[in-house]
Amino acid sequence: MTIKPEWIEYSNEEIEELILKLRKEGNSTSKIGIILRDQYGIPDVKLITGMKITKILENHGQKLEYPEDLMNLIRKAVNIRDHLDENPKDLHTKRGLQIIESNIRRLVRYYTREGVLPEGWRYEPKKAALLVK
Repeated sequence: MTIKPEWIEYSNEEIEELILKLRKEGNSTSKIGIILRDQYGIPDVKLITGMKITKILENHGQKLEYPEDLMNLIRKAVNIRDHLDENPKDLHTKRGLQIIESNIRRLVRYYTREGVLPEGWRYEPKKAALLVK
C-alpha cells in the first residue's frame, strides 16, 4: 500500500468535488487527470483517494457509456474512413485503418469479458460513425 504524499493539501472529498466539477465542464477522464496534475498539484488520484477517476465518477452516478480509449480509437477510425472516401488509393492509410480496427476489436473483446460492454456488442463501421458524431 502506498502512502499519500505529505505535500498534498487536498482531502479525498475535495478531490472528488474537483473531479465532478471538471466532468460537468465537459472534460474527459484523461483531461481531468492532466488538469489535476498541472493546475492543482495532484500527481495521482488513485494514490490519494484509492480510486481511479472513472470509479469516482461511477460512484457519483456519472458512469461513461463507453470507455474513453475505445471511443478515441473509434473516432480515429471514422476520420480515416472519411479520408479514404476522398482518397481511395491511399494504401498506407488503408493499412493503418486495418491496424486501428484490429485494436478496436481486441479492446471490445476485453471490455465484454470484463463486463464493461454488454455481451454481444460488436464494432461496426457504419454504426461507429453515428456513435461518434
